[in-house]
Amino acid sequence: MKPKICVSLLPRTNMEALSLIDKAETLDPDLIELRLDFLESTINFSELVAHGNKPKIATVLTKNQEKKPNITGPNQQKILLNAAKHGFEYVDVGLSSPNLKFFIKKINALDCTSIVSFHDFTGSLPLNDLGKILDKEISSGAEVCKIVTTANQIEDNIAILDFISQKSATTRLVCFCMGNLGKISRLLSPFYGSFFTFASLEKGSETAKGQLTIQEIKEIYKILE
Repeated sequence: MKPKICVSLLPRTNMEALSLIDKAETLDPDLIELRLDFLESTINFSELVAHGNKPKIATVLTKNQEKKPNITGPNQQKILLNAAKHGFEYVDVGLSSPNLKFFIKKINALDCTSIVSFHDFTGSLPLNDLGKILDKEISSGAEVCKIVTTANQIEDNIAILDFISQKSATTRLVCFCMGNLGKISRLLSPFYGSFFTFASLEKGSETAKGQLTIQEIKEIYKILE
């Protein structure tokens, strides 16, 4: 099994998005995630979709690093629905998004793969709680389920990798720990069954704490092989 890597990009303009896609494609990721947090009024979806060859994920975090106040649940869904309509292969929406099941039905009907995600930015969760979150994501109609926690100790990685190994056989699951102590699970999660893992384009362009660059991950994977 070849582990899949998704490069996460956080552009501030449409032109920057195109430039970042070009840079990412030279590093040959399996997927490209476009965080659209700062682009809602300037997005040229058709241009973004047509640019490059790698499958693209559209997502919007309602709580981004600058705490932009106007990306509410409904606005988030409007952006993601437009992304799906224009040909993005995946859209990623939060588990707490309003009227989630109805929205996921819309996405799935557009021949776009839905990802429903949960993030815990403070710590890890017991296996039982992780299972309940996964059940909620599955019941929403998600085609890919994403659960990301934060490692406060090395052992948190072991728990999350164990969870992936248990659940990935029956569910397309993206799962790992954020934070500096979560790098182990970021690296190893695909080997335990995670659909893919995330990487940054380069040093300084991380979109979450603990992200390694795609070049760093690929070098480590070569050693593991």
